[in-house]
Amino acid sequence: MIKETVVGDRVATRTKGQLEASISEAIIRFEKDFMGRGPLDARSYVIDDMVLVRLSNALTPVELKLAGTKDARQRRDLIKQV
Repeated sequence: MIKETVVGDRVATRTKGQLEASISEAIIRFEKDFMGRGPLDARSYVIDDMVLVRLSNALTPVELKLAGTKDARQRRDLIKQV
Protein backbone atom coordinates (compact mmCIF):
# COMPACT_ATOMS: atom_id res chain seq x y z
CA MET A 1 0.00 0.00 0.00
CA ILE A 2 1.30 3.46 -0.86
CA LYS A 3 0.24 6.52 1.10
CA GLU A 4 0.27 9.87 -0.69
CA THR A 5 0.60 13.09 1.27
CA VAL A 6 0.37 16.57 -0.19
CA VAL A 7 3.25 18.72 1.08
CA GLY A 8 3.00 22.26 -0.23
CA ASP A 9 2.86 21.96 -4.01
CA ARG A 10 4.27 18.42 -4.23
CA VAL A 11 3.02 14.93 -3.42
CA ALA A 12 5.16 12.76 -1.15
CA THR A 13 4.61 9.02 -1.39
CA ARG A 14 5.51 6.54 1.32
CA THR A 15 5.15 2.80 1.47
CA LYS A 16 3.40 1.08 4.36
CA GLY A 17 6.80 0.12 5.79
CA GLN A 18 8.04 3.71 5.67
CA LEU A 19 4.86 4.91 7.39
CA GLU A 20 5.26 2.28 10.13
CA ALA A 21 8.92 3.28 10.62
CA SER A 22 7.91 6.95 10.93
CA ILE A 23 5.34 6.06 13.58
CA SER A 24 7.95 4.07 15.55
CA GLU A 25 10.42 6.95 15.43
CA ALA A 26 7.73 9.41 16.59
CA ILE A 27 6.76 7.20 19.54
CA ILE A 28 10.40 6.82 20.63
CA ARG A 29 10.93 10.59 20.32
CA PHE A 30 7.75 11.26 22.35
CA GLU A 31 8.81 8.86 25.11
CA LYS A 32 12.27 10.46 25.34
CA ASP A 33 10.97 14.04 25.25
CA PHE A 34 8.07 13.67 27.68
CA MET A 35 9.02 10.70 29.87
CA GLY A 36 12.75 11.40 30.07
CA ARG A 37 13.70 8.05 28.57
CA GLY A 38 12.55 5.84 25.77
CA PRO A 39 12.32 2.22 24.73
CA LEU A 40 15.28 0.50 23.12
CA ASP A 41 13.11 -0.65 20.24
CA ALA A 42 9.66 0.06 18.84
CA ARG A 43 7.76 -1.79 16.14
CA SER A 44 4.65 -0.33 14.52
CA TYR A 45 2.06 -2.09 12.43
CA VAL A 46 -0.75 -0.49 10.44
CA ILE A 47 -3.62 -2.98 10.21
CA ASP A 48 -6.74 -1.74 8.44
CA ASP A 49 -7.89 1.21 10.59
CA MET A 50 -5.71 0.36 13.57
CA VAL A 51 -2.11 1.21 14.53
CA LEU A 52 -0.34 -1.22 16.85
CA VAL A 53 2.91 -0.11 18.51
CA ARG A 54 5.05 -2.63 20.39
CA LEU A 55 7.75 -1.21 22.68
CA SER A 56 10.73 -3.27 23.87
CA ASN A 57 12.71 -2.59 27.04
CA ALA A 58 10.56 0.38 27.98
CA LEU A 59 10.43 -0.23 31.74
CA THR A 60 12.67 1.56 34.23
CA PRO A 61 14.87 -0.50 36.59
CA VAL A 62 12.37 0.18 39.42
CA GLU A 63 9.46 -1.03 37.26
CA LEU A 64 11.44 -4.15 36.33
CA LYS A 65 12.06 -4.88 40.03
CA LEU A 66 8.36 -4.42 40.79
CA ALA A 67 7.43 -6.64 37.84
CA GLY A 68 9.30 -9.46 39.59
CA THR A 69 6.80 -9.43 42.49
CA LYS A 70 5.15 -12.86 42.78
CA ASP A 71 1.57 -11.76 43.42
CA ALA A 72 0.11 -10.60 40.07
CA ARG A 73 -2.43 -8.24 41.65
CA GLN A 74 0.20 -6.65 43.90
CA ARG A 75 2.60 -6.39 40.93
CA ARG A 76 0.01 -4.58 38.81
CA ASP A 77 -0.91 -2.19 41.62
CA LEU A 78 2.72 -1.37 42.44
CA ILE A 79 3.59 -0.61 38.81
CA LYS A 80 0.52 1.61 38.45
CA GLN A 81 1.57 3.54 41.56
CA VAL A 82 5.03 4.18 40.10
